[in-house]
Amino acid sequence: MSKALASDVAMVLSAGLGKRMRPLTATRPKPLVHVAGKPLIDHSLDKLQEPGVARAVVNVHYLADAMEAYLAQRKDPQILISDEREELLETGGGMVKALPLIGTDPFFALNSDNIWLDGPRNVFQHLSDHWDAERMDALLLLVPHARAFNYRGKGDFHMDALGRISRRRSGRVAPFIYSGIQLVSHRLLRDAPEGAFGTMKLWERAIGEGRLFGVSHLGLWYEVGEPGMIAPTEAALRQD
Repeated sequence: MSKALASDVAMVLSAGLGKRMRPLTATRPKPLVHVAGKPLIDHSLDKLQEPGVARAVVNVHYLADAMEAYLAQRKDPQILISDEREELLETGGGMVKALPLIGTDPFFALNSDNIWLDGPRNVFQHLSDHWDAERMDALLLLVPHARAFNYRGKGDFHMDALGRISRRRSGRVAPFIYSGIQLVSHRLLRDAPEGAFGTMKLWERAIGEGRLFGVSHLGLWYEVGEPGMIAPTEAALRQD
């Protein structure tokens, strides 16, 4: 039996420069690049809306005015802007800055360039069903290689039978890829560095404390990091 959603708030990480998506990002931020008929960020926001996530905090930096103007048209979920115009804070620093707007503990966090198909249940419900605040600082949605499309890397994490995860070892292949979607406790962000830093810094501490967990995505996931990945993704979505 499914639990209630662990949170009704999400942070959508949208401030990056989108260098891998050039030349499409020369004149627009990556979250506004169209895939399958709508901007990438709407794929994420629509998925948040489905299970009832009420508020999305979106950070902006590159071409921030265009992002704000586009998001102002959206009513559901409610959008709050975390302004990083002065300094791009990366994923970890971006979450720390946005925390006063997020408020809720825990909260969902996801990249704005994610495209996925749900399995038997919505991924946010899937994460909620496996969340254990007593044991976890963060719960990451992980994708096995067989369900990841356009992905050319070696994987990111190993996961044991209890769901505890560890990083891929140098020179090895890891069975799970980070989907860009996680459920985060404020505890993960405690004593965080000032300024810009990546989430991996906080994940590594949580791994050392045995408090970083994963759950396998039961649907399909598409990497859309480069222009050449758009057409294959659109073709796959049409088949599904």
